[in-house]
Amino acid sequence: MGEILALVEARLLTALGEPDARAAVTFLGTDRIEVLRFVDGDVVRYATLGMSAQPMADPTAVLADPVKGPRAELILSVRAGLADTDKVLRPLAVLAASPQVEGLVVAPGASLDVGGPLWPGAPFSSVLVAEPGGLVEDLELDGPAPHSGSAGGGGREAAGPRDPVRFLPLLPMTHNEAAWKRVRGAQELQERWLSHGTDLRDPLRGSVPLD
Repeated sequence: MGEILALVEARLLTALGEPDARAAVTFLGTDRIEVLRFVDGDVVRYATLGMSAQPMADPTAVLADPVKGPRAELILSVRAGLADTDKVLRPLAVLAASPQVEGLVVAPGASLDVGGPLWPGAPFSSVLVAEPGGLVEDLELDGPAPHSGSAGGGGREAAGPRDPVRFLPLLPMTHNEAAWKRVRGAQELQERWLSHGTDLRDPLRGSVPLD
């Protein structure tokens, strides 16, 4: 687990530079989740570190595979200095811990709700999970080490490589946008944002017209 997180952190630093702050949150019964903050001009990015330590498991599976399965970290980008967005650290950690706590498999197109404003006064309480690859490239992982055999037998090779770690952008949604997305789907909402030139990094923006 530690080896994977070291590789994940190195990939984040390569893509985003040195973080200027970091915080750690631990929830009962889960591994520690860190949130790193990166400043890039007038944009501040928050990236989780710890979600990818374990693969996400299908909640309908009888037994979770400890090696195979999708892995991800979350990235949120907002314009700096317009709101107290540093308060998003705990909601982000909650979302990053949700695969361990709730058995969720977080994937592009999904909606994630934190049950309250992402930061004080935010018009958003949920996010849309976007496609990865644009900001931080997927991190390919080598296969796990072979299982050691008994004293009298040979080693047993673990089956197959691990899934790559995907760095999933989060796009804040207003209440109306989240409701519209549930009916019309993620692609139509993203097309609506695009057609209206919506600045998805604006922490104070209003809902896109949905008529």
